[in-house]
Parts: sequence; structure tokens; C-alpha cells
Amino acid sequence: MSKPLNENLASVRLETEDGDLLPIMDVAGAKFSELINAVASHQKAGTLTLKIAVKPSTAGAMAVKADVSITKPKGLPPESLLWATPEGNLIGEDPRQTKLDLKSGAPDPVRELKAVQ
Repeated sequence: MSKPLNENLASVRLETEDGDLLPIMDVAGAKFSELINAVASHQKAGTLTLKIAVKPSTAGAMAVKADVSITKPKGLPPESLLWATPEGNLIGEDPRQTKLDLKSGAPDPVRELKAVQ
């Protein structure tokens, strides 16, 4: 009976960007969490790719090389909401909307702080 994939990959190590050698399943788990966060924040799909290359090596051993990559969803570029003027310029306030001159009806009362014992 063959072992599950995670048991077969338990000895496979992958060098991280920091230069550490970590089990491939640990790296894949961290990348998967990163992907989930990106998908949740952008509300768009992404992918995780686990690539494992196996080739025969000396004395019957197997050379196993693994790679984990993710494709994060791309967010929308930031956009500005601007209005066009008759002169062909852009401004940040709607020129058709009148401006309100809002004033407070009563001045803020000055309150003294009291010590409570």
C-alpha cells in the first residue's frame, strides 16, 4: 500500500527566500495561507502550484526537486473620481454642486474639570 502524498513529501526540503531549508509541506502551507488572504481581500481567484520533479540518481536513489508558487489575484488599480470643467480640466469637487457655508449655532461651552474623590 502506498503512503499518502504528505508522508512521501515529509523528507523533501525547499530553500526559502531567507535561505532556510524547510519541509515542502510547511512552505506550501504558508503559501496557501498567503493565497487565501489575497483572495479574501481582492474577492478574485488565485492559484497555488506544487511542482515536484523526480529523476533517478546514483545507486538507485531518487533526486526530488520541489517548487511551490502562487498566483495572487490582482486588485483593481486605484482610481480617482474627478469632474470635468468646461475648459477641459479635472477637479475634485462637482462644479454643479453649491457649497454650503456651515456654521455652528452655539459656541462650545468651556467646562472645568472637577476632581472626584
